[in-house]
Amino acid sequence: MTKELFPLALGGLAIGTTEFVIMGLLPDIASSINVSIPVAGHLISAYALGVVVGAPVLVALSAKFPPKYILITLMIMFTIFNAFSIIAPDYNTLLISRFLSGLPHGAFFGVATVVASKLAKEGKAAQAIASIFTGLTLAILLMVPLVTFLGHHLHWRYAFGIVSFLGLLTILFLYLYLPHLKALRSVTFKEELEFFKTIKAWHILTIVSIGFGGLFAWFSYIAPLLIHVSGFEMGSVSYMMAVAGGGMVVGNIFGGYLADKKDPVIASIFLLTLMVIALILVFLFSENKIVSIILTFICGALAMSISSPINMIMLKSAKHSEMLGAAFIQAAFNVSNSLGALFGGIPLLFGLSFNYPSLVGAGMALIGVVLCLLFYKRYKGI
Repeated sequence: MTKELFPLALGGLAIGTTEFVIMGLLPDIASSINVSIPVAGHLISAYALGVVVGAPVLVALSAKFPPKYILITLMIMFTIFNAFSIIAPDYNTLLISRFLSGLPHGAFFGVATVVASKLAKEGKAAQAIASIFTGLTLAILLMVPLVTFLGHHLHWRYAFGIVSFLGLLTILFLYLYLPHLKALRSVTFKEELEFFKTIKAWHILTIVSIGFGGLFAWFSYIAPLLIHVSGFEMGSVSYMMAVAGGGMVVGNIFGGYLADKKDPVIASIFLLTLMVIALILVFLFSENKIVSIILTFICGALAMSISSPINMIMLKSAKHSEMLGAAFIQAAFNVSNSLGALFGGIPLLFGLSFNYPSLVGAGMALIGVVLCLLFYKRYKGI
């Protein structure tokens, strides 16, 4: 990773930490502000809603400015809004803070994705994009467990203090290391939106929302799967999450390499097919602890491997709308998160075992494969 890309990865680390750390701190937060855990769970939804709203809106408002200043401004917003969570006196204030914290998320990744592709050497664009998401994977592997531990044993508000500090560091390194590039928008916003009036744009976003949702059908219920099906102790779940995080680090690197070597549509078909197979294996063999550990690593790897190929599909398809396209991809990932958790939970409502969400996930990933095949047939790849 070059020093020019380092602040983008650091921003990914900060964003990934604030997105996922709250999941492990929900009981602490709920107890502190006197609400139930399900009600506290709305703080996760509020953040996701902020991502969906902020991604296209903030990119649309800022695209005429140089990307260095856009990214610094977005990270200032991120830092301030996360700092609000440190002092939020009650549930409603914290809910608003989480929504505001989500606003810069998609826009940051959207702008950073295009910047990384511009800074990359010839034929290395996908690997440069993957370097941004290295921060996100390291957040899941290292920062989230660490910050969760500190937040649990000290106070959950310390977690947002650490996130805010990471935001300040990102601002500093963006200022020091990110080169000055010209504004990335070459057309008017109205012209940018023309691409999103096409079937092709929504075809790509549907692949992400449904196909990638298969992964979240598994990941949303990984803790009860490991405890009630695989037979792990509750205290072992954090270690298994680290196994998944390690897989994500490896998968992120592999996905970037594959998307540079192959047509990203072909890469997406291949990776989603592997996801179908892996999730079926989770359904069939999770009762075996050793197999469960291996599959947790593999599914984690597949989770992140598709990120670079799908971003490359959008960047190559959305000519003159790259930033908006990359921002919409981030919104679609959050939609996939919600859909995966929603559909994956349906079997549980009927009293089925916790391995059934992975079977639902395999079905969603299979739909993603079909959608990719149709995309390849219609548009002949990228």
